[in-house]
Amino acid sequence: MNIEQELQMKRFESDEQKASLNVLFTASWMKSRINQWLKDYDLTHEQLNVLRIVRGQRSKPVCVRDISERMIDRNSNTTRIIDKLEAKSLVRRSQSEEDRREMVIILTNDGKELLKKVDAGFQNTNFRMAALTQAEAQVLSALLDKMRELP
Repeated sequence: MNIEQELQMKRFESDEQKASLNVLFTASWMKSRINQWLKDYDLTHEQLNVLRIVRGQRSKPVCVRDISERMIDRNSNTTRIIDKLEAKSLVRRSQSEEDRREMVIILTNDGKELLKKVDAGFQNTNFRMAALTQAEAQVLSALLDKMRELP
């Protein structure tokens, strides 16, 4: 369904407005579909984002500040998300060796196993970019990067 049908609009003020609304609508649509799928894993997309950031450290502890800076949704309450992941035994929090004022996070074995399941399941979902060719996905990514270059 095209954006005109989705938003029940016959015309837009400009192509730029149409594109902006389409990006916002599509991001919300993807987030909703991903969150629905993640319910099977008892995760939110924010929790998955934190788990993937921590996994990316390759077993090295990462501080909460660094996680917050790398989040997709930077308005997320990273501490609260980590609290929930720790309660699920997916991450472990400890005091930093280098700076006692700082807390660091490490992925537990349960967290690693859950991420393996999520990654495998993600390959079989239909909300990925399956409708786009690899070349189209590359162009879309480049255009979105260009969009964020605006002052």
